Amino acid sequence: MRIPSVNELKEKFHQLFPSYPLSYFTFPARKVAQIIRERWQKGEISELSEPFLESLIRKTFEDYETPHLKRVINATGIVIHTNLGRAPLSEKVLSEIITIGKYYSNLEYDLKEGKRGSRYVHVEELLKEITSAEGALVVNNNAAAVLISLNTLAFEKEVIVSRGELIEIGGSFRIPEVMKWAGSILKEVGTTNKTHLYDYERAISDKTALFLKVHKSNYEIVGFTEEVSAEELVNLAKRYNLLVMEDLGSGCFIDFSKYGLKKEPTVQETLKAGVDLVTFSGDKLLGGPQAGIILGKRELIEKIRKNPLNRAIRIDKLTLAGLEATLRLYRDENLAIKYIPVLSFILAPKEKLKKKAQKLYRLLKGLNLNEIEFKIVETIGKTGGGALPTLELPSYSVIAYSSKLSPSQLQKYLRAHKIPIITRIEEDKMVLDVRCLFDEDLEEIKRAFQNLKNEYFSR
Repeated sequence: MRIPSVNELKEKFHQLFPSYPLSYFTFPARKVAQIIRERWQKGEISELSEPFLESLIRKTFEDYETPHLKRVINATGIVIHTNLGRAPLSEKVLSEIITIGKYYSNLEYDLKEGKRGSRYVHVEELLKEITSAEGALVVNNNAAAVLISLNTLAFEKEVIVSRGELIEIGGSFRIPEVMKWAGSILKEVGTTNKTHLYDYERAISDKTALFLKVHKSNYEIVGFTEEVSAEELVNLAKRYNLLVMEDLGSGCFIDFSKYGLKKEPTVQETLKAGVDLVTFSGDKLLGGPQAGIILGKRELIEKIRKNPLNRAIRIDKLTLAGLEATLRLYRDENLAIKYIPVLSFILAPKEKLKKKAQKLYRLLKGLNLNEIEFKIVETIGKTGGGALPTLELPSYSVIAYSSKLSPSQLQKYLRAHKIPIITRIEEDKMVLDVRCLFDEDLEEIKRAFQNLKNEYFSR
């Protein structure tokens, strides 16, 4: 069997996709030649028909043109899923990002004075308005916020932290390591489960710069425990002329306990306690794009702003546009809950989730897919994203089980769908939790199962 040359294959690509220049097809043509060679060597093909070649070219080019970073459907029931991009953004926020990305903007231009301006002013006043902070600064993520804050305020100085708060964050990065690269000297106090105020006081030396509190947002210690509150640390710090900084991790502006959920300290409450500096993420409970937000005393924020490291970790224009649009929604709590997906998913009423599950069930049952059974069940979802770790979110799911395909085989098939569908397995059944599904996701899930029926069960 003769394998066409790369140039011959490029011509065939060009015939099928004439809107692209011939030079565009070099890599996909090589890929097709490689596939043909491998299949011939394995004995899978002995001759090359035109229909087969055209089908292979079309499939190869479709794969070549498909973005590697793509939309997926989150049917896991985990709202802030770190592996699935954390917080999805609202239509209102996305429209602002598109406008700023498509056209020129006043990113660093003072329209009133007609001269160079600062990129930080676009969100600074909003953050101060919402939280009553004296000053505000944003960088590209919360780890960067912690890093630059410590580097500015405690370089080559001691930072006192409770041993029970030396957490590991996403990607196996640990607070002690972040502190090390910030140039700070870690001084641990207390034990894993108990730290007292006197532990902090005994650790103070002439090299001490600040007390650091790290909110345990991705785990919880229960039982025989004790920790020092922010208010107690602030009072102690004042006596010794020290600073108090708190890393909230998944900082939020809304008191979830008002809606029947577990209490999570808000950014406003933390600042009101007298903490000098607060850092938190933009893409977790806040529900915006990835960003690290630093709030606190005006003079401290100004010192951090002038740190040369700020240039390396500064926030970009698209993130700023998304963050500003998200923050504007927080001017009214009801607007935030209505339009920010993370908040609407977390606070979704159980009855609404039940109706969504019933709709998905009807769509799937309507396929008459006899080889797969579907059933509506009550399940438990999670907040995710290192936030409210022990909070259980009652939800509804559609479970799917088949005697011909295992749950892991079903999962694998759905992940391979044009818009991948990510599920979970419980009690040897595949679970489609509806909490994080958008309305348009339901039809896409139906299409995936329709394709499954055509491919596996209609032979």
